[in-house]
Amino acid sequence: MQELVWALLALITGLVAGVILGLRWTKNSVYSRIQQQETQARLLLEEARSQQKELLLQAKDEALYIRNEAEAELKEARQTIQKQEDRLQRKEENFDRKLEGLERRERQLMHRERQIEQLYQEAGQLKAQQIVELERISALSQEEARHIILTRAEQEAREDAARRIREVEQATREEADKRARKILGMAIQRCASDYVAELTVTTVNLPGEELKGRIIGREGRNIRAFEQITGVDVIIDDTPEAVTLSCHDPVRREVARIALTRLLKDGRIHPARIEEMVLKTQQEIEQIMREEGERVAYEANVQGLHPDLIKLLGRLKYRTSYGQNVLQHSLECSLLAAHIAAELGANIHVAKTAALLHDIGKAVDYEVQGPHALIGADIARRLGRSPSIVHAIAAHHNDEEPQTVEAFIVQAVDAISGGRPGARRETLDLYIKRLESLETVATSFSGVQRAFAVQAGREVRVMVQPDTVDDYASIHLARDVAKKIEESLQYPGQIKITVIRETRAVDYAR
Repeated sequence: MQELVWALLALITGLVAGVILGLRWTKNSVYSRIQQQETQARLLLEEARSQQKELLLQAKDEALYIRNEAEAELKEARQTIQKQEDRLQRKEENFDRKLEGLERRERQLMHRERQIEQLYQEAGQLKAQQIVELERISALSQEEARHIILTRAEQEAREDAARRIREVEQATREEADKRARKILGMAIQRCASDYVAELTVTTVNLPGEELKGRIIGREGRNIRAFEQITGVDVIIDDTPEAVTLSCHDPVRREVARIALTRLLKDGRIHPARIEEMVLKTQQEIEQIMREEGERVAYEANVQGLHPDLIKLLGRLKYRTSYGQNVLQHSLECSLLAAHIAAELGANIHVAKTAALLHDIGKAVDYEVQGPHALIGADIARRLGRSPSIVHAIAAHHNDEEPQTVEAFIVQAVDAISGGRPGARRETLDLYIKRLESLETVATSFSGVQRAFAVQAGREVRVMVQPDTVDDYASIHLARDVAKKIEESLQYPGQIKITVIRETRAVDYAR
């Protein structure tokens, strides 16, 4: 029991000693931390004091710098003000001197004015004495002499004016002829189309000779029905495997051709089928004419046309005049008129629209009596075209006297296209083929590296190998290419041949 008590006392004593030691260690650690924090605080305070000193020094330096700058600016401003004051003082002195000079000149002018007045009075007296003396010598009064002098001066002025007018008219006429030839030549070169002769009859080829009997039908009922419905004469003669369709109306003739071709392919040829096929073909032709009219108006860049005018334009696709397609002729005239009007400064829209519609009367001249120019003008007037366009259409064959520049332009382009169709305006395929032909001819010569047809085929640029072709050979090459083009190709106007020989020297700096 006593041992247990001693053990408990020892345990309690150890616990108390451990607690006392733990408290002392905790106290020491707290004291050490406080000392460290105090040390850090002192260091931060010292650092802050040093930074404060540095900031104060910087602030003093900046204040001193600003003060010096302000003093320099103030000094410069004072110098500037002093210079301006000096300049103003010099200007005042100059102004005073000029004012004195002006006053002196004014006094001189007043003196001269008095002298001139005196001389003027003396001259007036002398003039009066001279007039009296002249009237005495010439036996003429002053009014009579003035009348004679004025009459003579007027006569000389009229003669001089007439002479000048004749000279100006002659020079103007020569210049106008030269410019007109230039403008027409440029317009023709820039716009023309292929010439295609068209006839008023159409031949339909037959797969076999026995089809002629089927076209005629029993007792001729098929051919009579066909001719009655289409309004076209069907000519069946000894020509092997062919039938001729004859009609002055090209639209009817085209309808009859397409309908007969389809009937021959179908094989069923009888009056009911003929009527059905002709009606269907007529509808298709109407659609084709509208599309052609829209295409031509778009290509000529003429907008805002009435739908009936578009339809009549498309009708001209099947109309010919002296072997020339009227629709293509109208398009060509419109393009030519636009070029010429642009060169002359005329109204381009009026010129190209009137030229496009100038033969619109030919679309209905089988149905309406009268000149096609007046018929077309009446149609254009009824369908909302302007008076200037209507006048140009009516005057293109002198059915009306031309009164505007655009009317004369339409006359000129109509004569150009009718007298010389096929200059340069061509389809895309033919255009590309012509350019390729020019390039092929140029590259066929030895020493030619490449060739390019430019400016719509009006110029061929030939690139040669500088090692093979020298400067003198390039001159002969240009002549040979031009000669070969003249012999092998057909083209309007003239083609410029440019031979380019390029030599390059290249080196590198290393």
